[in-house]
Amino acid sequence: MAATPHVLVIGGGSTGVGIARDLAMREFDVTLLEQGNLTHGTTGRMHGLLHSGGRYAVADQASATECIEENRVLRDIASHCVEMTGGLFVKRPEDDESYFQDKLSGCEECGIPAEVVSGREARQMEPHLATDIDKAITVPDGAVDPFRLVVANAASAQEHGARVETHSKVRDLLVEDGEVVGVEVEHDSGPGLRVHGVEGGREEIRADYVVNATGAWAGRIGDMAGVDIEVRPSKGVMTIMNVRQVDTVINRCRPKGDADIIVPHETTAILGTTDEEVADPEDYPEEQWEVDMMIDTLKELVPMLEEARTIRSFWGVRPLYEPPDVGSEDPTDITRDFFLLDHEERDGLPGMTSIVGGKFTTYRMMGEQIADHVCNQFGIDRACRTADVPLPGSEDFSVLRDYMDEFGLRSPIGRRSVERLGSRADEVLQTAGPNPTVCECEGVTRAEVQDAIAQSGSDLNAVRIRTRASMGNCQGGFCSHRLASELHGEYEEPIARRAWDELLQERWKGQRHALWGQQLSQAALNYALHATTQNRDHDPADGESLDFSAFDSGTDDRTTGAAGTDVAADGGHADGY
Repeated sequence: MAATPHVLVIGGGSTGVGIARDLAMREFDVTLLEQGNLTHGTTGRMHGLLHSGGRYAVADQASATECIEENRVLRDIASHCVEMTGGLFVKRPEDDESYFQDKLSGCEECGIPAEVVSGREARQMEPHLATDIDKAITVPDGAVDPFRLVVANAASAQEHGARVETHSKVRDLLVEDGEVVGVEVEHDSGPGLRVHGVEGGREEIRADYVVNATGAWAGRIGDMAGVDIEVRPSKGVMTIMNVRQVDTVINRCRPKGDADIIVPHETTAILGTTDEEVADPEDYPEEQWEVDMMIDTLKELVPMLEEARTIRSFWGVRPLYEPPDVGSEDPTDITRDFFLLDHEERDGLPGMTSIVGGKFTTYRMMGEQIADHVCNQFGIDRACRTADVPLPGSEDFSVLRDYMDEFGLRSPIGRRSVERLGSRADEVLQTAGPNPTVCECEGVTRAEVQDAIAQSGSDLNAVRIRTRASMGNCQGGFCSHRLASELHGEYEEPIARRAWDELLQERWKGQRHALWGQQLSQAALNYALHATTQNRDHDPADGESLDFSAFDSGTDDRTTGAAGTDVAADGGHADGY
Protein backbone atom coordinates (compact mmCIF):
# COMPACT_ATOMS: atom_id res chain seq x y z
CA MET A 1 0.00 0.00 0.00
CA ALA A 2 1.22 3.48 -0.87
CA ALA A 3 1.80 6.07 1.85
CA THR A 4 -1.39 7.77 0.67
CA PRO A 5 -4.12 5.13 0.23
CA HIS A 6 -5.67 4.97 -3.23
CA VAL A 7 -9.46 4.62 -3.11
CA LEU A 8 -11.42 3.83 -6.26
CA VAL A 9 -15.07 4.96 -6.32
CA ILE A 10 -17.40 3.37 -8.88
CA GLY A 11 -20.40 5.51 -9.82
CA GLY A 12 -20.70 9.14 -10.92
CA GLY A 13 -24.06 10.01 -9.45
CA SER A 14 -24.64 12.19 -6.41
CA THR A 15 -23.47 9.53 -3.94
CA GLY A 16 -20.31 8.65 -5.86
CA VAL A 17 -19.15 12.23 -6.37
CA GLY A 18 -20.03 13.05 -2.77
CA ILE A 19 -17.80 10.21 -1.60
CA ALA A 20 -15.01 11.22 -3.98
CA ARG A 21 -15.12 14.82 -2.79
CA ASP A 22 -15.09 13.86 0.88
CA LEU A 23 -12.19 11.41 0.50
CA ALA A 24 -10.17 13.83 -1.64
CA MET A 25 -10.66 16.58 0.96
CA ARG A 26 -9.32 14.11 3.56
CA GLU A 27 -6.18 13.77 1.40
CA PHE A 28 -6.80 10.31 -0.04
CA ASP A 29 -5.69 9.50 -3.57
CA VAL A 30 -9.07 9.11 -5.31
CA THR A 31 -10.19 7.82 -8.71
CA LEU A 32 -13.88 7.99 -9.69
CA LEU A 33 -15.25 5.94 -12.59
CA GLU A 34 -18.61 6.54 -14.31
CA GLN A 35 -19.92 4.47 -17.24
CA GLY A 36 -21.61 7.45 -18.93
CA ASN A 37 -21.75 11.14 -18.18
CA LEU A 38 -21.97 12.29 -14.59
CA THR A 39 -25.60 11.79 -13.42
CA HIS A 40 -26.03 9.02 -16.01
CA GLY A 41 -28.12 6.87 -13.65
CA THR A 42 -30.73 7.64 -11.02
CA THR A 43 -29.43 11.12 -10.19
CA GLY A 44 -30.12 12.44 -13.69
CA ARG A 45 -33.67 11.06 -13.61
CA MET A 46 -35.07 12.53 -10.40
CA HIS A 47 -37.74 15.17 -9.93
CA GLY A 48 -35.42 17.81 -8.49
CA LEU A 49 -36.94 17.89 -4.99
CA LEU A 50 -34.82 19.05 -2.07
CA HIS A 51 -36.63 17.13 0.64
CA SER A 52 -37.68 18.78 3.88
CA GLY A 53 -38.39 15.28 5.16
CA GLY A 54 -42.12 15.94 5.16
CA ARG A 55 -42.81 13.12 2.70
CA TYR A 56 -41.36 10.60 5.17
CA ALA A 57 -42.54 12.16 8.45
CA VAL A 58 -45.21 9.49 9.05
CA ALA A 59 -43.85 6.22 7.64
CA ASP A 60 -40.03 6.65 7.79
CA GLN A 61 -39.03 9.13 10.47
CA ALA A 62 -35.34 8.21 10.42
CA SER A 63 -35.19 9.25 6.75
CA ALA A 64 -37.26 12.36 7.48
CA THR A 65 -34.81 13.51 10.16
CA GLU A 66 -31.83 12.96 7.85
CA CYS A 67 -33.56 14.96 5.12
CA ILE A 68 -34.21 18.08 7.19
CA GLU A 69 -30.63 18.01 8.48
CA GLU A 70 -29.17 17.78 4.99
CA ASN A 71 -31.71 20.25 3.61
CA ARG A 72 -30.12 22.88 5.85
CA VAL A 73 -26.58 21.86 4.89
CA LEU A 74 -27.22 22.03 1.14
CA ARG A 75 -28.83 25.45 1.39
CA ASP A 76 -25.54 26.60 2.89
CA ILE A 77 -22.88 24.86 0.80
CA ALA A 78 -24.72 24.73 -2.55
CA SER A 79 -26.63 28.00 -2.70
CA HIS A 80 -26.37 28.31 -6.49
CA CYS A 81 -27.91 24.84 -6.93
CA VAL A 82 -30.91 25.30 -4.63
CA GLU A 83 -34.12 27.31 -4.86
CA MET A 84 -36.03 27.40 -1.59
CA THR A 85 -39.52 27.31 -3.02
CA GLY A 86 -41.19 26.07 0.15
CA GLY A 87 -43.64 23.20 0.08
CA LEU A 88 -47.33 22.55 0.72
CA PHE A 89 -48.97 19.27 1.71
CA VAL A 90 -52.50 19.92 0.49
CA LYS A 91 -55.63 18.07 1.59
CA ARG A 92 -58.59 17.48 -0.67
CA PRO A 93 -62.08 16.78 0.78
CA GLU A 94 -61.76 13.04 0.16
CA ASP A 95 -58.35 12.80 1.86
CA ASP A 96 -58.11 11.32 5.36
CA GLU A 97 -58.16 13.90 8.17
CA SER A 98 -56.36 11.56 10.56
CA TYR A 99 -53.45 11.22 8.12
CA PHE A 100 -53.26 15.02 7.87
CA GLN A 101 -52.90 15.21 11.66
CA ASP A 102 -50.34 12.37 11.63
CA LYS A 103 -48.32 14.31 9.04
CA LEU A 104 -48.37 17.42 11.20
CA SER A 105 -47.32 15.48 14.32
CA GLY A 106 -44.64 13.58 12.40
CA CYS A 107 -43.07 16.80 11.17
CA GLU A 108 -42.94 18.12 14.72
CA GLU A 109 -41.34 14.89 15.99
CA CYS A 110 -38.68 15.02 13.24
CA GLY A 111 -37.82 18.69 13.75
CA ILE A 112 -39.37 19.81 10.44
CA PRO A 113 -40.85 23.33 10.61
CA ALA A 114 -44.53 22.95 9.70
CA GLU A 115 -47.64 25.10 9.96
CA VAL A 116 -51.29 24.58 9.03
CA VAL A 117 -52.83 27.07 6.60
CA SER A 118 -56.41 27.24 5.36
CA GLY A 119 -57.43 26.46 1.79
CA ARG A 120 -57.89 30.18 1.18
CA GLU A 121 -54.40 30.95 2.50
CA ALA A 122 -52.92 28.14 0.39
CA ARG A 123 -54.58 29.60 -2.74
CA GLN A 124 -53.19 33.01 -1.88
CA MET A 125 -49.75 31.38 -2.00
CA GLU A 126 -50.58 29.37 -5.15
CA PRO A 127 -53.56 30.85 -7.06
CA HIS A 128 -53.88 27.87 -9.43
CA LEU A 129 -54.62 25.35 -6.67
CA ALA A 130 -58.02 23.68 -6.92
CA THR A 131 -60.81 25.66 -5.24
CA ASP A 132 -61.89 22.70 -3.11
CA ILE A 133 -58.54 22.25 -1.34
CA ASP A 134 -59.47 22.13 2.36
CA LYS A 135 -56.20 23.13 3.98
CA ALA A 136 -52.46 22.53 3.80
CA ILE A 137 -49.27 22.11 5.81
CA THR A 138 -46.28 24.31 4.95
CA VAL A 139 -42.80 22.73 5.00
CA PRO A 140 -39.33 23.92 3.87
CA ASP A 141 -39.16 21.89 0.65
CA GLY A 142 -37.03 23.22 -2.17
CA ALA A 143 -35.90 22.58 -5.73
CA VAL A 144 -32.36 21.50 -6.52
CA ASP A 145 -30.53 21.13 -9.82
CA PRO A 146 -28.95 17.65 -9.60
CA PHE A 147 -26.75 18.18 -12.66
CA ARG A 148 -25.24 21.40 -11.36
CA LEU A 149 -24.75 19.96 -7.87
CA VAL A 150 -23.02 16.79 -9.09
CA VAL A 151 -20.72 18.73 -11.42
CA ALA A 152 -19.82 21.08 -8.57
CA ASN A 153 -18.93 18.10 -6.34
CA ALA A 154 -16.83 16.55 -9.11
CA ALA A 155 -15.05 19.87 -9.66
CA SER A 156 -14.30 20.13 -5.95
CA ALA A 157 -12.98 16.57 -5.91
CA GLN A 158 -10.67 17.39 -8.83
CA GLU A 159 -9.49 20.57 -7.12
CA HIS A 160 -8.40 18.35 -4.24
CA GLY A 161 -6.50 15.98 -6.53
CA ALA A 162 -9.08 13.36 -7.52
CA ARG A 163 -9.10 11.75 -10.97
CA VAL A 164 -12.62 11.74 -12.46
CA GLU A 165 -13.19 9.47 -15.47
CA THR A 166 -16.49 9.51 -17.35
CA HIS A 167 -17.46 7.12 -20.20
CA SER A 168 -15.47 4.48 -18.33
CA LYS A 169 -17.27 1.20 -17.66
CA VAL A 170 -16.05 -1.31 -15.09
CA ARG A 171 -15.84 -4.67 -16.82
CA ASP A 172 -14.49 -6.72 -13.92
CA LEU A 173 -13.23 -6.49 -10.37
CA LEU A 174 -9.67 -7.62 -9.70
CA VAL A 175 -9.72 -10.16 -6.86
CA GLU A 176 -6.44 -11.63 -5.65
CA ASP A 177 -6.01 -13.97 -2.68
CA GLY A 178 -9.63 -13.36 -1.71
CA GLU A 179 -9.33 -9.57 -1.67
CA VAL A 180 -10.54 -6.85 -4.06
CA VAL A 181 -7.46 -5.02 -5.34
CA GLY A 182 -8.81 -2.96 -8.22
CA VAL A 183 -10.85 -3.02 -11.41
CA GLU A 184 -10.58 -3.61 -15.11
CA VAL A 185 -12.19 -0.65 -16.84
CA GLU A 186 -13.01 0.06 -20.47
CA HIS A 187 -12.66 3.70 -21.46
CA ASP A 188 -14.74 4.92 -24.39
CA SER A 189 -12.77 7.97 -25.38
CA GLY A 190 -14.58 8.19 -28.73
CA PRO A 191 -13.88 10.94 -31.22
CA GLY A 192 -13.19 14.07 -29.24
CA LEU A 193 -14.12 12.71 -25.82
CA ARG A 194 -11.50 13.61 -23.29
CA VAL A 195 -10.39 10.87 -20.96
CA HIS A 196 -7.74 11.98 -18.51
CA GLY A 197 -5.91 8.73 -17.97
CA VAL A 198 -5.71 6.92 -21.31
CA GLU A 199 -6.72 7.35 -24.92
CA GLY A 200 -9.37 4.62 -24.79
CA GLY A 201 -9.50 0.86 -24.51
CA ARG A 202 -9.06 -1.23 -21.37
CA GLU A 203 -7.04 -0.37 -18.31
CA GLU A 204 -6.32 -2.12 -15.03
CA ILE A 205 -6.56 0.29 -12.11
CA ARG A 206 -5.11 -0.97 -8.85
CA ALA A 207 -6.49 0.41 -5.61
CA ASP A 208 -6.09 -0.07 -1.88
CA TYR A 209 -9.85 0.06 -1.46
CA VAL A 210 -12.92 0.04 -3.74
CA VAL A 211 -16.26 1.72 -3.01
CA ASN A 212 -19.28 0.54 -4.98
CA ALA A 213 -21.60 3.56 -5.26
CA THR A 214 -23.50 2.47 -8.38
CA GLY A 215 -26.99 2.61 -6.90
CA ALA A 216 -29.42 0.44 -8.84
CA TRP A 217 -26.44 -1.16 -10.60
CA ALA A 218 -24.74 -2.21 -7.33
CA GLY A 219 -25.76 -5.84 -7.78
CA ARG A 220 -23.86 -6.07 -11.06
CA ILE A 221 -20.65 -4.91 -9.40
CA GLY A 222 -21.25 -7.37 -6.57
CA ASP A 223 -21.67 -10.21 -9.07
CA MET A 224 -18.18 -9.50 -10.41
CA ALA A 225 -16.79 -10.38 -7.00
CA GLY A 226 -19.23 -13.18 -6.24
CA VAL A 227 -21.23 -11.36 -3.55
CA ASP A 228 -24.98 -10.77 -3.54
CA ILE A 229 -26.31 -7.22 -3.26
CA GLU A 230 -30.08 -7.43 -3.43
CA VAL A 231 -31.00 -3.98 -4.71
CA ARG A 232 -34.67 -3.66 -5.65
CA PRO A 233 -34.88 -1.10 -8.48
CA SER A 234 -38.14 0.86 -8.38
CA LYS A 235 -39.26 2.62 -11.56
CA GLY A 236 -40.76 6.09 -11.48
CA VAL A 237 -42.01 8.35 -14.26
CA MET A 238 -41.71 12.15 -14.31
CA THR A 239 -43.45 14.50 -16.73
CA ILE A 240 -42.24 18.01 -17.52
CA MET A 241 -44.57 20.93 -18.26
CA ASN A 242 -43.56 23.87 -20.40
CA VAL A 243 -43.97 26.51 -17.66
CA ARG A 244 -44.16 26.69 -13.86
CA GLN A 245 -47.82 26.28 -13.03
CA VAL A 246 -46.79 26.67 -9.37
CA ASP A 247 -43.86 28.27 -7.58
CA THR A 248 -44.16 26.08 -4.48
CA VAL A 249 -43.63 22.31 -4.23
CA ILE A 250 -47.15 20.84 -4.08
CA ASN A 251 -47.54 17.48 -2.32
CA ARG A 252 -50.77 15.51 -1.92
CA CYS A 253 -51.32 14.92 1.80
CA ARG A 254 -52.08 11.23 1.73
CA PRO A 255 -50.10 7.99 2.18
CA LYS A 256 -47.40 7.48 -0.46
CA GLY A 257 -48.82 6.71 -3.86
CA ASP A 258 -48.59 7.51 -7.56
CA ALA A 259 -48.82 11.05 -8.97
CA ASP A 260 -48.67 13.05 -5.76
CA ILE A 261 -46.12 15.84 -6.27
CA ILE A 262 -45.44 18.89 -8.46
CA VAL A 263 -41.96 20.42 -8.26
CA PRO A 264 -41.28 23.86 -9.79
CA HIS A 265 -37.85 23.63 -11.37
CA GLU A 266 -36.08 26.46 -13.21
CA THR A 267 -38.54 27.48 -15.97
CA THR A 268 -40.63 24.28 -15.80
CA ALA A 269 -42.72 22.15 -13.45
CA ILE A 270 -42.01 18.44 -12.96
CA LEU A 271 -44.87 16.08 -12.16
CA GLY A 272 -44.17 12.86 -10.31
CA THR A 273 -44.14 9.98 -9.80
CA THR A 274 -44.80 6.24 -9.83
CA ASP A 275 -43.27 3.44 -7.77
CA GLU A 276 -43.03 0.06 -9.51
CA GLU A 277 -40.39 -2.58 -8.86
CA VAL A 278 -38.51 -3.73 -11.97
CA ALA A 279 -35.96 -6.45 -12.58
CA ASP A 280 -33.39 -4.48 -14.59
CA PRO A 281 -32.35 -0.84 -14.03
CA GLU A 282 -31.72 -0.38 -17.77
CA ASP A 283 -34.41 -2.51 -19.42
CA TYR A 284 -37.96 -1.76 -18.35
CA PRO A 285 -41.15 -0.67 -20.12
CA GLU A 286 -42.07 2.97 -20.61
CA GLU A 287 -45.84 3.07 -20.56
CA GLN A 288 -47.93 5.84 -22.11
CA TRP A 289 -50.66 5.31 -19.51
CA GLU A 290 -48.23 6.39 -16.78
CA VAL A 291 -47.84 9.81 -18.39
CA ASP A 292 -51.60 10.13 -18.85
CA MET A 293 -52.22 9.11 -15.24
CA MET A 294 -49.72 11.68 -13.99
CA ILE A 295 -51.64 14.54 -15.57
CA ASP A 296 -55.12 13.16 -14.92
CA THR A 297 -54.38 12.70 -11.20
CA LEU A 298 -52.43 15.87 -10.50
CA LYS A 299 -54.99 18.08 -12.23
CA GLU A 300 -57.11 17.37 -9.12
CA LEU A 301 -54.62 19.61 -7.30
CA VAL A 302 -53.86 22.10 -10.10
CA PRO A 303 -56.70 22.00 -12.66
CA MET A 304 -54.88 24.01 -15.31
CA LEU A 305 -52.54 21.03 -15.88
CA GLU A 306 -55.27 19.47 -18.02
CA GLU A 307 -54.78 22.13 -20.70
CA ALA A 308 -51.05 22.70 -20.17
CA ARG A 309 -48.36 21.70 -22.62
CA THR A 310 -46.23 18.68 -21.79
CA ILE A 311 -42.75 18.92 -23.29
CA ARG A 312 -41.06 15.76 -22.04
CA SER A 313 -41.35 12.64 -19.91
CA PHE A 314 -38.59 10.49 -18.44
CA TRP A 315 -38.24 7.38 -16.33
CA GLY A 316 -35.69 6.49 -13.69
CA VAL A 317 -35.10 3.82 -11.07
CA ARG A 318 -34.61 4.25 -7.33
CA PRO A 319 -31.89 2.04 -5.82
CA LEU A 320 -34.04 0.70 -2.98
CA TYR A 321 -32.42 -1.74 -0.57
CA GLU A 322 -33.92 -3.85 2.13
CA PRO A 323 -32.01 -5.99 4.63
CA PRO A 324 -32.58 -9.70 3.86
CA ASP A 325 -34.50 -10.28 7.11
CA VAL A 326 -37.24 -7.75 6.27
CA GLY A 327 -38.78 -8.86 2.99
CA SER A 328 -41.48 -6.31 2.07
CA GLU A 329 -43.71 -7.25 -0.83
CA ASP A 330 -44.54 -3.66 -1.77
CA PRO A 331 -41.63 -1.37 -2.83
CA THR A 332 -43.50 1.64 -1.41
CA ASP A 333 -43.02 0.08 2.05
CA ILE A 334 -39.22 -0.12 1.72
CA THR A 335 -37.31 2.44 3.74
CA ARG A 336 -35.61 5.31 1.88
CA ASP A 337 -32.71 5.06 4.33
CA PHE A 338 -29.24 4.05 3.15
CA PHE A 339 -27.05 1.10 4.10
CA LEU A 340 -23.28 0.63 4.21
CA LEU A 341 -22.34 -2.94 3.28
CA ASP A 342 -18.83 -3.84 4.47
CA HIS A 343 -18.09 -6.89 2.32
CA GLU A 344 -15.25 -8.06 4.56
CA GLU A 345 -17.57 -8.18 7.54
CA ARG A 346 -20.62 -9.41 5.62
CA ASP A 347 -19.11 -11.71 2.97
CA GLY A 348 -15.52 -12.36 4.01
CA LEU A 349 -14.28 -10.27 1.05
CA PRO A 350 -11.91 -7.50 2.14
CA GLY A 351 -11.09 -4.49 0.01
CA MET A 352 -14.59 -3.31 -0.92
CA THR A 353 -17.66 -1.63 0.56
CA SER A 354 -20.98 -0.90 -1.15
CA ILE A 355 -23.45 1.84 -0.31
CA VAL A 356 -27.07 1.29 -1.31
CA GLY A 357 -30.45 2.95 -0.81
CA GLY A 358 -30.78 6.56 0.27
CA LYS A 359 -31.95 9.68 -1.50
CA PHE A 360 -30.42 12.55 -3.40
CA THR A 361 -30.99 14.96 -0.50
CA THR A 362 -28.84 12.82 1.81
CA TYR A 363 -26.00 12.19 -0.66
CA ARG A 364 -23.49 14.25 1.35
CA MET A 365 -24.31 12.45 4.60
CA MET A 366 -23.89 9.12 2.81
CA GLY A 367 -20.51 10.25 1.50
CA GLU A 368 -19.43 11.26 5.00
CA GLN A 369 -20.29 7.87 6.48
CA ILE A 370 -18.46 6.01 3.71
CA ALA A 371 -15.41 8.28 4.09
CA ASP A 372 -15.44 7.68 7.87
CA HIS A 373 -15.55 3.94 7.18
CA VAL A 374 -12.62 4.13 4.75
CA CYS A 375 -10.61 6.13 7.26
CA ASN A 376 -11.23 3.41 9.83
CA GLN A 377 -9.96 0.77 7.41
CA PHE A 378 -6.57 2.51 7.28
CA GLY A 379 -6.40 3.80 10.85
CA ILE A 380 -6.60 7.41 9.63
CA ASP A 381 -8.18 10.15 11.75
CA ARG A 382 -9.28 13.02 9.51
CA ALA A 383 -12.45 15.00 10.01
CA CYS A 384 -15.14 15.54 7.38
CA ARG A 385 -15.31 19.10 6.01
CA THR A 386 -17.95 18.75 3.28
CA ALA A 387 -20.74 20.24 5.44
CA ASP A 388 -18.75 23.42 5.99
CA VAL A 389 -16.81 24.14 2.79
CA PRO A 390 -18.97 25.64 -0.01
CA LEU A 391 -19.02 23.89 -3.36
CA PRO A 392 -17.39 25.65 -6.32
CA GLY A 393 -19.77 28.38 -7.47
CA SER A 394 -21.43 28.88 -4.08
CA GLU A 395 -18.88 31.15 -2.42
CA ASP A 396 -19.93 34.79 -1.90
CA PHE A 397 -22.75 34.37 -4.40
CA SER A 398 -25.67 36.75 -4.98
CA VAL A 399 -28.35 35.93 -7.55
CA LEU A 400 -29.54 39.54 -7.72
CA ARG A 401 -26.46 41.06 -9.34
CA ASP A 402 -27.21 43.08 -12.46
CA TYR A 403 -25.03 42.02 -15.39
CA MET A 404 -26.68 44.19 -18.04
CA ASP A 405 -23.96 46.85 -18.02
CA GLU A 406 -21.03 44.78 -16.85
CA PHE A 407 -21.29 42.02 -19.42
CA GLY A 408 -23.56 43.54 -22.07
CA LEU A 409 -26.29 40.96 -21.38
CA ARG A 410 -30.03 41.46 -21.14
CA SER A 411 -30.74 41.35 -17.42
CA PRO A 412 -32.91 38.17 -17.46
CA ILE A 413 -30.15 36.35 -19.32
CA GLY A 414 -27.54 37.71 -16.92
CA ARG A 415 -29.61 36.59 -13.96
CA ARG A 416 -30.04 33.04 -15.31
CA SER A 417 -26.30 32.85 -15.99
CA VAL A 418 -25.44 33.91 -12.46
CA GLU A 419 -27.97 31.44 -11.01
CA ARG A 420 -26.11 28.64 -12.79
CA LEU A 421 -22.55 29.85 -12.33
CA GLY A 422 -22.82 31.41 -8.89
CA SER A 423 -19.50 32.86 -7.78
CA ARG A 424 -17.87 31.66 -11.03
CA ALA A 425 -19.87 34.24 -13.01
CA ASP A 426 -17.02 36.78 -13.20
CA GLU A 427 -14.55 34.13 -14.31
CA VAL A 428 -16.79 32.76 -17.08
CA LEU A 429 -18.73 35.78 -18.34
CA GLN A 430 -15.94 38.34 -18.53
CA THR A 431 -14.95 37.64 -22.12
CA ALA A 432 -13.37 39.92 -24.69
CA GLY A 433 -15.33 38.46 -27.60
CA PRO A 434 -19.04 38.59 -28.46
CA ASN A 435 -21.23 36.65 -26.04
CA PRO A 436 -24.56 36.00 -27.80
CA THR A 437 -27.32 33.83 -26.38
CA VAL A 438 -27.01 30.32 -27.81
CA CYS A 439 -30.05 28.76 -26.09
CA GLU A 440 -32.93 31.23 -25.74
CA CYS A 441 -35.22 28.91 -23.75
CA GLU A 442 -32.76 28.61 -20.88
CA GLY A 443 -30.81 31.82 -21.43
CA VAL A 444 -27.42 30.14 -22.03
CA THR A 445 -24.71 32.27 -23.60
CA ARG A 446 -21.67 31.38 -25.67
CA ALA A 447 -19.35 32.01 -22.73
CA GLU A 448 -21.14 29.35 -20.63
CA VAL A 449 -21.11 26.88 -23.52
CA GLN A 450 -17.42 27.37 -24.17
CA ASP A 451 -16.69 27.00 -20.46
CA ALA A 452 -18.59 23.69 -20.45
CA ILE A 453 -16.78 22.46 -23.58
CA ALA A 454 -13.46 23.23 -21.89
CA GLN A 455 -14.53 20.96 -19.01
CA SER A 456 -16.19 18.12 -20.90
CA GLY A 457 -14.83 18.05 -24.45
CA SER A 458 -17.03 17.47 -27.46
CA ASP A 459 -19.84 15.63 -25.64
CA LEU A 460 -22.79 18.00 -26.04
CA ASN A 461 -24.89 16.01 -23.58
CA ALA A 462 -22.22 16.77 -20.99
CA VAL A 463 -22.44 20.43 -22.03
CA ARG A 464 -26.23 20.19 -21.54
CA ILE A 465 -25.76 18.86 -18.01
CA ARG A 466 -23.47 21.75 -17.12
CA THR A 467 -25.51 24.57 -18.69
CA ARG A 468 -29.14 23.39 -19.25
CA ALA A 469 -28.79 24.28 -22.95
CA SER A 470 -31.42 22.37 -25.01
CA MET A 471 -33.49 21.56 -21.89
CA GLY A 472 -36.18 24.20 -22.47
CA ASN A 473 -39.44 24.28 -24.42
CA CYS A 474 -37.95 23.61 -27.85
CA GLN A 475 -35.89 20.63 -26.55
CA GLY A 476 -32.93 21.55 -28.73
CA GLY A 477 -34.91 22.40 -31.85
CA PHE A 478 -33.57 25.95 -32.08
CA CYS A 479 -30.21 25.60 -30.37
CA SER A 480 -28.64 22.16 -30.89
CA HIS A 481 -27.06 23.19 -34.20
CA ARG A 482 -25.67 26.31 -32.52
CA LEU A 483 -24.20 24.18 -29.76
CA ALA A 484 -22.57 21.94 -32.37
CA SER A 485 -21.12 24.98 -34.13
CA GLU A 486 -19.39 25.99 -30.89
CA LEU A 487 -17.24 22.88 -31.30
CA HIS A 488 -15.86 24.22 -34.59
CA GLY A 489 -12.23 25.19 -34.47
CA GLU A 490 -11.11 22.75 -31.82
CA TYR A 491 -12.89 19.67 -33.23
CA GLU A 492 -13.20 18.38 -36.77
CA GLU A 493 -16.55 18.31 -38.56
CA PRO A 494 -17.25 14.54 -38.10
CA ILE A 495 -16.83 14.92 -34.34
CA ALA A 496 -19.19 17.90 -34.20
CA ARG A 497 -21.78 16.07 -36.30
CA ARG A 498 -21.64 12.99 -34.09
CA ALA A 499 -22.07 15.14 -30.99
CA TRP A 500 -25.00 16.92 -32.64
CA ASP A 501 -26.64 13.58 -33.52
CA GLU A 502 -26.23 12.27 -29.98
CA LEU A 503 -27.74 15.40 -28.45
CA LEU A 504 -30.76 15.32 -30.78
CA GLN A 505 -31.30 11.63 -30.10
CA GLU A 506 -31.19 12.08 -26.34
CA ARG A 507 -33.65 14.98 -26.54
CA TRP A 508 -36.00 12.93 -28.74
CA LYS A 509 -36.18 10.03 -26.28
CA GLY A 510 -37.98 12.10 -23.70
CA GLN A 511 -40.52 13.54 -26.14
CA ARG A 512 -41.90 10.28 -27.52
CA HIS A 513 -44.55 10.02 -24.80
CA ALA A 514 -45.62 13.66 -24.99
CA LEU A 515 -46.66 13.93 -28.63
CA TRP A 516 -50.08 15.54 -28.55
CA GLY A 517 -51.45 19.06 -28.91
CA GLN A 518 -48.88 21.84 -29.05
CA GLN A 519 -45.95 19.54 -28.32
CA LEU A 520 -46.76 17.51 -31.42
CA SER A 521 -46.51 20.73 -33.44
CA GLN A 522 -43.15 21.49 -31.78
CA ALA A 523 -41.87 18.01 -32.68
CA ALA A 524 -42.93 18.51 -36.30
CA LEU A 525 -41.20 21.90 -36.37
CA ASN A 526 -38.02 20.40 -34.91
CA TYR A 527 -38.13 17.70 -37.57
CA ALA A 528 -38.58 20.29 -40.30
CA LEU A 529 -35.68 22.36 -39.00
CA HIS A 530 -33.19 19.53 -38.60
CA ALA A 531 -34.16 16.64 -40.83
CA THR A 532 -35.56 18.65 -43.72
CA THR A 533 -34.06 22.16 -43.78
CA GLN A 534 -30.63 20.97 -42.62
CA ASN A 535 -30.96 17.49 -44.17
CA ARG A 536 -29.90 15.80 -40.95
CA ASP A 537 -31.60 12.57 -42.06
CA HIS A 538 -29.74 12.66 -45.41
CA ASP A 539 -33.01 12.10 -47.24
CA PRO A 540 -32.89 12.42 -51.06
CA ALA A 541 -35.80 14.90 -50.81
CA ASP A 542 -38.14 12.95 -53.04
CA GLY A 543 -41.13 14.38 -51.22
CA GLU A 544 -42.52 10.97 -50.27
CA SER A 545 -40.63 10.02 -47.11
CA LEU A 546 -42.79 11.89 -44.59
CA ASP A 547 -46.50 12.65 -44.52
CA PHE A 548 -46.59 16.20 -43.16
CA SER A 549 -50.40 16.22 -43.32
CA ALA A 550 -50.38 13.81 -40.38
CA PHE A 551 -48.70 16.49 -38.29
CA ASP A 552 -51.09 19.13 -39.59
CA SER A 553 -54.18 17.13 -38.61
CA GLY A 554 -52.73 16.41 -35.16
CA THR A 555 -54.59 14.89 -32.25
CA ASP A 556 -55.47 15.72 -28.70
CA ASP A 557 -55.67 12.07 -27.73
CA ARG A 558 -52.63 11.39 -25.53
CA THR A 559 -52.78 7.67 -26.25
CA THR A 560 -52.30 7.82 -30.02
CA GLY A 561 -48.88 9.46 -30.18
CA ALA A 562 -47.80 11.27 -33.33
CA ALA A 563 -51.04 10.88 -35.28
CA GLY A 564 -49.82 7.71 -36.90
CA THR A 565 -46.60 9.30 -38.14
CA ASP A 566 -43.73 6.88 -38.47
CA VAL A 567 -40.77 8.65 -36.89
CA ALA A 568 -37.93 6.30 -35.98
CA ALA A 569 -36.32 6.48 -32.55
CA ASP A 570 -33.81 4.37 -30.70
CA GLY A 571 -34.85 2.68 -27.49
CA GLY A 572 -33.68 3.68 -24.06
CA HIS A 573 -34.74 5.95 -21.26
CA ALA A 574 -34.49 9.70 -21.30
CA ASP A 575 -31.46 10.89 -19.35
CA GLY A 576 -33.09 13.36 -17.02
CA TYR A 577 -34.93 16.53 -17.77
